[in-house]
Amino acid sequence: YIFTVKLCLYYKTHLKKKGEDEFGKVDAMVVSVGVDEEIVYAKSTALQTWLFGYELTDTIMVFCESKIIFLASKKKVEFLKQVAVTKGNENANGVPPITLLVREKNESNKANFEKMMEAIRASKEGKTVGVFSKDKFPGEYMKSWNDMITAEGLEKVDISAVVAYTMAVKEDGELALMKKAAAVTSEVYSKFFKERVMEIVDADEKVRHSKLAESVEKAIEEKKYLGGADPSTVEMCYPPIIQSGGNYSLKFSVVSDKNHMHFGAITCAMGIRYKSYCSNLVRTLMVDPPQEMQDNYSFLLQVEEELLKELKHGVKICDAYNAVLNYVKKEKPDLAAKLTKNLGFAMGIEFREGSLVLNSKNQYKLKKGMVLSISLGFADLVNKEGKKEEQKKYALFIGDSVQINEDDPATVLTPVKKKLKNVGIFLKEEDEEEDADDAEELLGKGARGQALLQDRTRNEMTAEEKRRAHQKELANQVNEEAKRRLTEQKGEQQVQKSRKSNVSYKNGSQMPREKDIRDMKIFIDKKYETVVMPVFGIATPFHIATIKNISSSVEGDWTYLRINFYVPGSSLGRNEGNIFPNPDATFVKEITYRASNLKAPGDPTVPSTNLQNAFRIIKEVQKRYKTREAEEKEKEGIVKQDSLVINLNRSNPKLKDLYIRPNIAQKRMQGSLEAHTNGFRFTSVRGDKVDILYNNIKHSLFQPCDGEMIIVLHFHLKNAIMFGKKRHTDVQFYTEVGEITTDLGKHQHMHDRDDLYAEQMEREMRHKLKSAFKNFIEKVETLTKEELEFEVPFRDLGFQGAPYRSTCLLQPTSSSLCNTTEWPPFVVTLDEVELVHFERVQFHLKNFDVVIVYKDYSKKVTMINAVPVNSLDPIKEWLNSCDIKYTEGVQSLNWTKIMKTIVDDPEGFFEQGGWSFLDPESEGEGAEDDSESGEDETFNPSADESEAEEEDSDEDYDSENYSASLGSEEESGKDWDELEEEARKESHYEDAEETSSANRKRKGRSSGPPPSSKKKRRH
Repeated sequence: YIFTVKLCLYYKTHLKKKGEDEFGKVDAMVVSVGVDEEIVYAKSTALQTWLFGYELTDTIMVFCESKIIFLASKKKVEFLKQVAVTKGNENANGVPPITLLVREKNESNKANFEKMMEAIRASKEGKTVGVFSKDKFPGEYMKSWNDMITAEGLEKVDISAVVAYTMAVKEDGELALMKKAAAVTSEVYSKFFKERVMEIVDADEKVRHSKLAESVEKAIEEKKYLGGADPSTVEMCYPPIIQSGGNYSLKFSVVSDKNHMHFGAITCAMGIRYKSYCSNLVRTLMVDPPQEMQDNYSFLLQVEEELLKELKHGVKICDAYNAVLNYVKKEKPDLAAKLTKNLGFAMGIEFREGSLVLNSKNQYKLKKGMVLSISLGFADLVNKEGKKEEQKKYALFIGDSVQINEDDPATVLTPVKKKLKNVGIFLKEEDEEEDADDAEELLGKGARGQALLQDRTRNEMTAEEKRRAHQKELANQVNEEAKRRLTEQKGEQQVQKSRKSNVSYKNGSQMPREKDIRDMKIFIDKKYETVVMPVFGIATPFHIATIKNISSSVEGDWTYLRINFYVPGSSLGRNEGNIFPNPDATFVKEITYRASNLKAPGDPTVPSTNLQNAFRIIKEVQKRYKTREAEEKEKEGIVKQDSLVINLNRSNPKLKDLYIRPNIAQKRMQGSLEAHTNGFRFTSVRGDKVDILYNNIKHSLFQPCDGEMIIVLHFHLKNAIMFGKKRHTDVQFYTEVGEITTDLGKHQHMHDRDDLYAEQMEREMRHKLKSAFKNFIEKVETLTKEELEFEVPFRDLGFQGAPYRSTCLLQPTSSSLCNTTEWPPFVVTLDEVELVHFERVQFHLKNFDVVIVYKDYSKKVTMINAVPVNSLDPIKEWLNSCDIKYTEGVQSLNWTKIMKTIVDDPEGFFEQGGWSFLDPESEGEGAEDDSESGEDETFNPSADESEAEEEDSDEDYDSENYSASLGSEEESGKDWDELEEEARKESHYEDAEETSSANRKRKGRSSGPPPSSKKKRRH
């Protein structure tokens, strides 16, 4: 069927067409394919693959106006019989009948050649034949056929370009193969090549370009790099091209040289062919790029975006090229001459279609369904910071496989991330290599090691010293920024919300006319949520909101009903405030009613029945009112979200069999998560829907299942959303990857076959889930054009802590600190953090606490308790690398009081030195101020806890100060008696210190910033 459709298209477009192009001039078409192992791409073989899905060697095809003839071997004729149409039974689609001729091995095939010539002469005028002039196959068989065409005096016309134009428009099946080829190329680049380059850079290896290219070719033989494709269906379109070190040629005809890879701009081009269909990918990795290189690369990405916008159905190729060139000339004219001379080419069964190159002269129009390999770059760029020869010149080269659409910009089929942060490799070493080279030049190889050692011991700062220096800079920045921020916010006054005033009845006509009211009994009006009580003989309404609580008791023959009301001064519940619209009015605090339990003669009921019913009904109405109020309170401040734009395309990224947290209903339910045009939609099995818009996501986190029992996609939202009658700012979707509970009774044998098999199955399941989630994430990032990026927590930087009740593993990401596996989740945005303070940092304690103070001082500080003390240094290193100020102290502080003090008087707070009161080494408040800043006491191995502690030097201490002399050179040469005497004095000194320290601590808990009085340093 596919053959018939394509052949029909072929005939309609070509042989039946009358026009001025090559097809209007030819009377018949001849396609002959011989045998040549060296020819990879040829138009003849491409046409065969396009028509049949196979290459048929030693086959001649003649396409005439009313007849098609195939001359092939016996086996190939058997294969072709399934597509042949018998004579006189022409296909309704316009495909003429097919004649199959069997090639004779021992003879010259003269009779068969004659039959084909006869058909050519009978087709139209029989004078011209269309051929692929570049395709020249060796062998006697092909030579004799070509000689016969020449002998007949037939004129040959090259039809390569117009056939290519027809084949360039891909059908759905072909597009699926090309997308798969592009996906495989992306996998090999991401999982093998990029990782390998990172290893080389990290280990400072010397690897030749050619060797690295060979390793890429070997990688496609391993299934793990092919995204599930069969290795037998995959081959390289061309040997991978890897270039660096100043020698660049931005073409696909070059080969990787034997030079060692230089750690600068590293260009890599690779293309993989899947089931005969090609793909292509070009990326540039940059190691420690200077700012100018980064700017040029960012501009190159913008140029590619412009090109993608221009590539649409019906646009002339030359117009698209010129539009991009004009954009470069307008934005950065100096780079216009450096731009590659063509910007890509059409691609399909053949890797490069020479007639459809994106340059300034090509007049062909783009069509929907074409697939192009776009590749653009800047060559011969000069690195002004380069010192060595290979550093002075560099090139930038990027490329993708793209599909042409009707009206939208071209779709990228190779979604490998190419932003600067994804291709830049930034090393943290501080020019150690350059220092070493300079030392070698000055001192020679023999003195090199000694010189470097001396340099390190004298000049190099330790990691702790570097951190301290950086933290000192940050301290000033934090205070200045906070002061500026609070000054700007000064005009914004916080409006305190008063308690809602509930009116029972707006006028007297709404009062019920019930018998109980007339009889001076308690009546509950459920419609208006009001309790009508008799007070001094008058029926008085009280709204249910004014009642705090009620109690009923029976004492002897009497039943008592006590009703307590909310009044100024009473607690209204957590976070409700204590504000009344008119607090100066007279309030009733409580009312108690009494009724007899004894039935009087003539009474229909016991008098206390009214109180018992009132107690029950008031409780019911109160419960209903509080539930409604809680729901309204949840909805308060909810930002109205845009509507989700549903994409009806079936190929939307989708994950099935996920659970949602928090649960929509009481029981957890499975469902599917689908990505649409502007957001996600989770649909549960019973039809509940939860929509999360991309523009409302602050952090999107992917927690893999490595070392965890669940695999999670977590969304931390900017504004809360409502579902399950509650508001939520954290929503996550997860699936379990193993047994969360384990039956201890079944593990009797350590190496039981069933257990080993179960473990193997779990490993495979983990791998499948990870691949499915990663594939979903990549598709979503492509769909949103990387506006939504998923962050993966750095497990190596994780530390244990208890942000809530239980201890969990807290892991940093590039923009947050999070834990998503435990519930409730914990997510802190690093950009919102002002500083981090470590409490209870003492050497005899195993744990300490972390306090996170936010830039918004009205926000409550976050506490992380019970962090192991061995995590202190790694946390400091991480915070320092994120440019976040941290301080530490030995005491726990009253943060509620501290933050209230700061918010009430920010100017006074910053006049006293701001956050420097937390720093034991601060300029404004010395560590000697023990009575007021107990939290500033830290152990300093080179100083005393007295005023002398403020001096950082290990010298110039008083000989009378005993602790200062410890570890000094004066101890050398003392005999045992003197040393024992010193040890006895030291023990006595420490006892005295402990006593004074205990006295200080009894004076009270430090709870706020110090007062304005300061002690000057003594110099």
